[in-house]
Amino acid sequence: MTRFDFCDAHRHLGSMLAFPFYGGPAVKPDSRARATIAELIADLDAEGTERALVIPNYGVPDPAVSFSFNELCVEAAASDDRIRAALWVSPLPRDEQRTRAALALAGEPGVRALKLSFLLGGDPTDPHCRPLLDEIFATAEALDLVVHVHTSPGAASDIDNVGALVDDYGHRVKIHLVHFGGGMSGHIKLIGSRFFSWIEAGKHVYTDLSWAIGFAPRWLAEEISRRGIGADRVLFASDEPWGDHGAELAALRGAAGDGELARLAFRENFDKLYG
Repeated sequence: MTRFDFCDAHRHLGSMLAFPFYGGPAVKPDSRARATIAELIADLDAEGTERALVIPNYGVPDPAVSFSFNELCVEAAASDDRIRAALWVSPLPRDEQRTRAALALAGEPGVRALKLSFLLGGDPTDPHCRPLLDEIFATAEALDLVVHVHTSPGAASDIDNVGALVDDYGHRVKIHLVHFGGGMSGHIKLIGSRFFSWIEAGKHVYTDLSWAIGFAPRWLAEEISRRGIGADRVLFASDEPWGDHGAELAALRGAAGDGELARLAFRENFDKLYG
């Protein structure tokens, strides 16, 4: 694979203040967070990343911080054709005004996705979240945007909960399941059957393997080969600054080899979804 021959379907922009996570001292674990578009572009150049989907940074338990980075991501997409933007949205009733302001930006040039994460509150199965979820997915459908959803084991972000979004909306909206379930249980549920069942049922479901446990990329590649479906649904993603670009690149390259899955996952699936 040559320089500038891969695309990154998930990385973040925006620098947050240190925060006292888990009752400890204030810390800044996203030590490589980028505050400016120039810093982001310098990273893309250094890595050899051809194009990237850029998402507001998040992690501190204050959604206002992530909403504040929406305009920065839109500006980044407008400033460089290599960059596509995702907008932070929330289904929580208390975030209604900010989510509507974000959706008003959804038609801006370079915006290709809406970002949902239940780490900062809410639940895909909570009826109180349903009105804004309906609005978010309706906007995505109308503008042909992807809904980009965090997954991780347990609680609201577990694939058992996030999977309800695929069941309810995936027949008409493209859904990118970030981190492929995010851990052992999610990987096994998805690779064992659910990911392929959704594809066979006509759901527009996509994924990336950032944060994946070691066995998962290899097993997924084997199942894609055995079943003959799914290669067109996997994307490379670094999740910088929370992931490690070099490690994520090596893991997927090792699993995908240099055949069809590599060609699709590193470039062509990004072109189709975000290009």
